[in-house]
Amino acid sequence: MGFGVAVSLENLIYAFIGCLLGTLVGVLPGIGPVAAIALLLPTTFALPPVGALIMLAGIYYGAQYGGSTTAILVNLPGESSSVVTCLDGHAMAKNGRAGHALAIAAIGSFFAGTVCTLIIAVAAPPLAEMALKFGAPEYFSLMVFGLIASAVLARGSLIKALGMILVGLLLGIVGTDVNSGMSRFTFGMPGLSDGIGFVVIAMAFFGLGEIIKNLETPDDQRQVFTDKVSGLMPRWEDIRMSAGAIVRGTFLGAFFGTLPGTGPVVAAFSTYAMEKKIAKDSSQFGRGDIRGVAGPESANNAAAQTAFIPTLTLGIPGSGTMALMLGAMMIQGIAPGPQVMTSRPDLFWGLIASMWIGNLMLVILNLPLIGIWVQLLKVPYRLLFPAILMFMCIGTYSLNNSIQDPLLMGFFGVVGYAFMKFGCEPAPMLLGFILGPLMEENLRRALLISRGDPTVFFTRPISLTFLVLAAGALLVIVLPAVRKKRDEAFQGDE
Repeated sequence: MGFGVAVSLENLIYAFIGCLLGTLVGVLPGIGPVAAIALLLPTTFALPPVGALIMLAGIYYGAQYGGSTTAILVNLPGESSSVVTCLDGHAMAKNGRAGHALAIAAIGSFFAGTVCTLIIAVAAPPLAEMALKFGAPEYFSLMVFGLIASAVLARGSLIKALGMILVGLLLGIVGTDVNSGMSRFTFGMPGLSDGIGFVVIAMAFFGLGEIIKNLETPDDQRQVFTDKVSGLMPRWEDIRMSAGAIVRGTFLGAFFGTLPGTGPVVAAFSTYAMEKKIAKDSSQFGRGDIRGVAGPESANNAAAQTAFIPTLTLGIPGSGTMALMLGAMMIQGIAPGPQVMTSRPDLFWGLIASMWIGNLMLVILNLPLIGIWVQLLKVPYRLLFPAILMFMCIGTYSLNNSIQDPLLMGFFGVVGYAFMKFGCEPAPMLLGFILGPLMEENLRRALLISRGDPTVFFTRPISLTFLVLAAGALLVIVLPAVRKKRDEAFQGDE
């Protein structure tokens, strides 16, 4: 059924457009998958649900690969998980081997995508079947664990990450209480009675905030790649050296992708550290070792795909990108969770099949277009900014045909920029914003079922397990040795 849906002409076009647009936006330094999806989300509003999600998935993969392209060519990661690729990828480019680095990155990503598509197809059904047995207490506790894990594994200060989650939870409950009909945090503004739009928040924090941040770097300080990219067919020696790193990166990335709050960033850093540690001669790492490109890029793409497992089967996003995908499902009128597999099998299996097709399109599409991406990098950012801003304003205005949405986007964009200046990651905030209303709903439902008895969360084994894991994660991260390793894991991403 999946391939029957994915290979229809309409959905193939959506996948192609998604990969193309994702790469187009992803090659812009500082605009990664989250910002790319946030910026391009309005383009999917008029599409059918299956086509919309297939296109958004294509944007996700395209932005991931676009970030790798800029990391290799100009030493500017398009997104966080491409920081590691800069170390050896750009060194290879300076040695005249940019084509080999780009080709190995594409091959590693395609292999990882193929393997992880199979993993999702095998792992998702039993996980969804188990999730059908979850009640309101289990879902509430699972969401608590997901939020705590995302804070523990986020970059920077744990206190700041928890604070951003709290900000997201508060923004998520703005509007009218569905049970009492009372207004909450609307400040007398009728336009806020239905809450703050998901697209407004996503575009503000991940679109406008990132744009303002990028404007701080003058155009004359941006590197421009002037050499001609050649040698897009890797040598046999490159393939032989990279094979082990690609396989190891794929499975390590697949594991990290399923964990809340980790995803491609931790997967890429962990794989690079592992490859450097097991190499017989690690002296070339950082100087153009192709294993330093192959391993992290494979892990990056693997984690990007397996992150769909908890999102599709449990309705729990593990990262900011998956929170956007979850929000896109809600906009399309799809209730995320294990019932999607039975109620919308065409969407579930069609999306999984399109993952493999999207990865194949990336290889076929992007390598011949390297020259175009290089030219795009030469466009001054001051010229790109007005066009992107106009696109964002049109997208937010089209939600409700109200000028209030673009104004709110502008306000929260400035707030998001201020948070970034203070070193606060916006991804935990978006998770809190998405999960806040769902947590409130399941909390009320659980207390209603138990007639107001809060011990229901501790007397049910699965619910208790998630709460113990959440508490354990907070206690463990307080240990100095663990906190030091956590900080070292992201040291290269500062």
